[in-house]
Amino acid sequence: MLQKSALILESFLPGGGPFRLSELVERTGLAKPTAHRLTADLVRLGWLERSGPYYRLGAKLFELGSLVPGRRDLRETALPFLQDLFEATHETVHLGVREGLDVVYLERIHGHDSPWLPSRIGGSLPLTCTGVGKALLAFSRAELTEEVLSHPLPSLTPYSITDPEQLRTALEKTQVSGLAYEEREAAEDVSCIAAPVFAGGTAVAALSVAVPRARYRPAQLAPAVRTAALGLSRLLRGGV
Repeated sequence: MLQKSALILESFLPGGGPFRLSELVERTGLAKPTAHRLTADLVRLGWLERSGPYYRLGAKLFELGSLVPGRRDLRETALPFLQDLFEATHETVHLGVREGLDVVYLERIHGHDSPWLPSRIGGSLPLTCTGVGKALLAFSRAELTEEVLSHPLPSLTPYSITDPEQLRTALEKTQVSGLAYEEREAAEDVSCIAAPVFAGGTAVAALSVAVPRARYRPAQLAPAVRTAALGLSRLLRGGV
């Protein structure tokens, strides 16, 4: 039953729902009575929440996820740098880490007039469709890059890169400049600049600033992103 419950929870990846019971049955392959019984148990435990016919992930999962030591410590260490980046740009900033072929967002800071974005704290998106993901992928082991390029590339908008050679070129440019650029690939009216965060020579995270196209000024934003990433990397390399 634990494995079947995990199937239900994992079916919310990568977008997070919400889903009707019929959609959960389709996504998990479970029998409808089984899915109905398990979702009721998960709601009772606080791992799912129900609103009318729709189910979404519950707050209890967020509470548990925030206690994962490595990610909690990284988020707490990074928070002052994210706040500085937000103050410098007044645009949405993110901190993300790689999990498999996705980026998982540990923090997001945004203002009242920020554009809609598919990112959310604790949520995940494909590496290849996001600035944070590209920054992580560019400085990951070569085997991971080849694995990504050997599969069909996901698409979140008509502007998402789906050509492997185009993505390879973008990653090579990121390796040279230390910055990853994402042009309307996760949300149609938003572009993003990201930079990797290093600890001990390994890219452990990436941070970014996401901006509506009307306010997108790469030459002004890039130095602020680079400065925040370098400052956090310096602190992490010092053993914090």
